[in-house]
Amino acid sequence: MTEPAEAGSPAPLPPRAPRSFVTHVAVDAVIAFLATAIVLYFLGASLWVMIVVAWVLGLAAAPFTQRWEADQLAARDAEAASNPNA
Repeated sequence: MTEPAEAGSPAPLPPRAPRSFVTHVAVDAVIAFLATAIVLYFLGASLWVMIVVAWVLGLAAAPFTQRWEADQLAARDAEAASNPNA
């Protein structure tokens, strides 16, 4: 018989590969734009400068965020493999 606590637990997520490098660059650039836009605006930077700064920061951060995602997915898969009944 299933315990009440187990009945409400969600099913484990299926394994998947990390997202592509281009996806990481795009998402990181959007986050960098949002994080730096107000500061650069107060410093008098134009919109194009803000966009270029965001893309440069996105390109710089993408390898790190992609590696972080791969590590987290591997840990999730290892946890699911070690605990198949959860």
